[in-house]
Amino acid sequence: MQAVGETQWFRRSEVGDGISMVEEPYVDPLLAANIWHVRGRDRDLVVDSGLGIVSLRTQLPWLFEHDPVVVLTHAHLDHMGGASEFADCRVHAAEAAEVRRPGAVSLHGTALLEILGLDAGDEPVPDLLLEALPRDGYDPAAYALHGAPEVTELADGDVVDLGDRRLRVLHLPGHTPGSINLYDADAGQLFTGDVLYDDGLIDTCIGSDVDAYVASMRLLLDLPVERAFPGHGRVLDGGDVRRVAAGYLRSRGADPESRRPRP
Repeated sequence: MQAVGETQWFRRSEVGDGISMVEEPYVDPLLAANIWHVRGRDRDLVVDSGLGIVSLRTQLPWLFEHDPVVVLTHAHLDHMGGASEFADCRVHAAEAAEVRRPGAVSLHGTALLEILGLDAGDEPVPDLLLEALPRDGYDPAAYALHGAPEVTELADGDVVDLGDRRLRVLHLPGHTPGSINLYDADAGQLFTGDVLYDDGLIDTCIGSDVDAYVASMRLLLDLPVERAFPGHGRVLDGGDVRRVAAGYLRSRGADPESRRPRP
């Protein structure tokens, strides 16, 4: 397999309003997750931290220049891999133990599905979930996560204050017990992690809860959102958010018109 070099491992794109998206383009789509960087007046925010295959601090030093806080939307490997590089790491209390002491992980498709408790069904799963290596001699079998011992535990309603932006924590379990979104009500911006993106949503892995996911989607259906920044895939608009949420509810036999009160 080709080695592309660590300097090429990440791809950055500006999406407007002081927000950047960082991708790992050589990771298989099954595992490739977005890292979001939000510039604030007093400090910056990083939402999720990729796989940790290549050091963020070494290759993306600008992420660390303005006293960043990293908030993990949940504790799956593709979102928490680089968390240990940040001095200020925050995650919902329900998944803080997994960030402090990560469990088993793998970059091999069948092994990872087994760890997560997922059934591949009829879809072929790549043996290796990388499309290139970060350097010559890299051994995917040696991949492991480093714990982030100094983790701040978040709860629903907590606020991440950047000075000129205030983002409220929304606890939205379903995909995992501690899944959260970050909501900037003033800008109508929502960072959704794996709770919502424009593809097949996962509610059958270890720790998933369909009833909780239905309740979370009812909340998102009524949330005023202009743009959403998901854990996977493209930036969404408010119409996309409502469409995906309503589609999930219908797929689980829930009526999208039966809504919870707006938070």
